[in-house]
Amino acid sequence: MESTITETAFQIILHAGNGKSNAMEAIQEAKSGDFEAADNKLNEANIDLRKAHQFQTKLLQDEANGSNKEISIILIHAQDHLMTSMTVRDLAIEMIDLYRRL
Repeated sequence: MESTITETAFQIILHAGNGKSNAMEAIQEAKSGDFEAADNKLNEANIDLRKAHQFQTKLLQDEANGSNKEISIILIHAQDHLMTSMTVRDLAIEMIDLYRRL
């Protein structure tokens, strides 16, 4: 069964949100000195962001193959949420590295 654009958007939002939360928790773990827990949270963030990116990639592939779908505010929000979450993860990696050096 093919999902609707709204269902796909909500999957992106779900996984991107989980990824962002895990990245933020990773920073807090590093701040408290628990780098093993920080690394585990970063791994969880990466798994969730990969899932969100897979949904995004499917939309891109569908469009490249001629299946144009209606753009919605929810989809725009999902894309924005994913990009922001990926940025938070990237910054978390850098911050954790800084905490390791302290």
